Amino acid sequence: MAKHKKHKPKSRTAGVSTLRRVVLAATGVAVGLFGVLLARRKPVEGHAAPDLALDKPRPEAGDRAPQAFRPDPTAPVSAAEREALRPATGPAPSIVEPRGSMASQTGA
Repeated sequence: MAKHKKHKPKSRTAGVSTLRRVVLAATGVAVGLFGVLLARRKPVEGHAAPDLALDKPRPEAGDRAPQAFRPDPTAPVSAAEREALRPATGPAPSIVEPRGSMASQTGA
């Protein structure tokens, strides 16, 4: 007589795995459609940049910015700005302990 094999009930992880795949696929489709819609939209009208026009000559090394955009080298610098621009000094940050630091620690 043939032995009957017990059928194992389906595990719930198979359903969860399928659900994850469906959710990932739907997310991918949504992101793709969003990208397509973004690419198809009309550009927003903005301010004209005549100095960046393609028919204008490119600036050379000797060209200078317009006078209105040049910084004033004779302007006074406040103490707060001077402190903010001061270079950082001190030990460089490191991932490892300085050499000999464990030997100098006490067990107390």
